[in-house]
Amino acid sequence: MLFNISLLEWIGYLSSILVAVSLTMSSIVKLRWYNLVGAGIFSFYGFAIGSLPVGLLNLFIVFANIYYLTKIYNRKETFKLISTTLEDAYVQYFIDFNKKEIYSYFPDFINLFFADNKERENSLTLLLLRDAQVAGIFFGIRKEHELHIHLDYVTAPFRDLKPGDYIYRKNIHTLKDKHVNRLICEIKHPLHKEYLRKMGFVEEKNGDISRFVMEI
Repeated sequence: MLFNISLLEWIGYLSSILVAVSLTMSSIVKLRWYNLVGAGIFSFYGFAIGSLPVGLLNLFIVFANIYYLTKIYNRKETFKLISTTLEDAYVQYFIDFNKKEIYSYFPDFINLFFADNKERENSLTLLLLRDAQVAGIFFGIRKEHELHIHLDYVTAPFRDLKPGDYIYRKNIHTLKDKHVNRLICEIKHPLHKEYLRKMGFVEEKNGDISRFVMEI
């Protein structure tokens, strides 16, 4: 017993917190997983205190989450990359619509987007479609055989690593065909750094300067 609260009560609090946290997840997959664990613990809590309605309801939620997670993981999705430019009307609308979040992850890109310079002549802009829906946008600037990535943004509903897996693994020939053999990304946002590590990028440090590199 801690703070005059029994272990069983602490279990009830924990399950409630997990269920509440699940509702804050922007990713439907994470929401389902957190909700599944929270409901599972809550179901145990309900049966332990002799409350059948609580136990049975949350047990049903557990099975519902398992059902939908199974559908998500077994669903065959279609990805496609469409080559475009920053000047394209839809690209400009997409960036403007998501500019607040894009700026938080890629502050340097916004300045480049509005700049009128020759660097963009060697740029690569790709729209990522997932089941015919625009899931994200990729932008980089070629410097000889290197591609410096300034934007790799996916909207919240599609943020489950599959878009990155498609670009950096399954469809890496799109970049190779453009004579790119090295990807470089200088990003400061901690969540994006973790994403790059999962994609196979290696962090290189030179003093206070840090960047992520992938040989392809």
